[in-house]
Amino acid sequence: MTQALPPCEVSWFSALCDDDYEFLGVPDPALKSSWEHCRDIVLQAEAGGFDNILLPSGYELGIDTTAFAAAIAPMLKRMRLLMAVRIGEMWPPQLARQIATIDRILGGRLTVNIISSDMPGEKLASGPRYARTVEAMSILKTLLNGQPLDHDGDFWKLKLDPPRIGTVSGKAPQLYFGGLSEDARAAAAKGCDVYLMWPDRREAVADIIADMTARAAQHGRKLRFGYRAHVVVRDTEAEARTAADRLLSKLDADAGAAIRAKSLDSTSVGVQAQAALRESAADDGYAEPHLWTGIGRARSGCGAAIVGDPDQVLAKLNDYRAMGIEAFILSGYPHAAEADLFARHVLPRLEHGPLV
Repeated sequence: MTQALPPCEVSWFSALCDDDYEFLGVPDPALKSSWEHCRDIVLQAEAGGFDNILLPSGYELGIDTTAFAAAIAPMLKRMRLLMAVRIGEMWPPQLARQIATIDRILGGRLTVNIISSDMPGEKLASGPRYARTVEAMSILKTLLNGQPLDHDGDFWKLKLDPPRIGTVSGKAPQLYFGGLSEDARAAAAKGCDVYLMWPDRREAVADIIADMTARAAQHGRKLRFGYRAHVVVRDTEAEARTAADRLLSKLDADAGAAIRAKSLDSTSVGVQAQAALRESAADDGYAEPHLWTGIGRARSGCGAAIVGDPDQVLAKLNDYRAMGIEAFILSGYPHAAEADLFARHVLPRLEHGPLV
């Protein structure tokens, strides 16, 4: 008898950072980041039944995430928002007030993706940058849990009462966070709630889950695990593989390299791991059955897609769930169209709901 799996959270992705294409590497003015386009992706995801949606953030690319979250929140009736925040650009007490305010507008459904970023124009070494992120997560949790803050750190020295306006629940929202470097893993073990991974072979995913579980236990904590991937689902496997190949059919190699290099995280350990996965894949780009690395040829960051028919995509997701993944952040190109395909073909067959 197959063991029942716990429900998982299934999120989509809104392309706030100019990351939407019909053909990868070929800019389309209709798909560039804008209020109207990104709003439509979010509304498509809510209509399709997704539990949450990631609103990414990049200083050089696209539109501002916090402003967008505040604007879209009143339009949503059910779905959560996963708002990315770049810690290097934020003063934590002010960020706490922004989070609490947007959570109120949204009716208590805000979650937060913490990014250990530099300040624009600054280049902080990895160790101090992640140490600053750990401080920020601690400050945010203290203030958003409604507790007085007495923080004496290397980056902030603050003695403050919590803001008058808190979240609907009176508690800090769940903090999602990812990173593969030693410094990133140490920071996640200390401060985040949901540890996010990018695509990799099954054995690598299992190793990361085991490592991060042990690291968190050293701090008396337990982490939940999320998996960020693209998806290409069609009625048949042949159609899905054809659709994946079509995405790359107009890609110029130099244009793809320029897209990868432009990202602020283009030299990170995680991005290097995605490149290694792509380089070690078979000639058709598949690193293992149904895990296609071609998307990484024109994208920094998450660089692989689950490709197949509905049964194959569902089986792949359930395999990850059996390993301990409780949250998926999925995307596809173009984002609104692929959200509709996944919502019709796969989502109704998954037992899913917001992480609680």
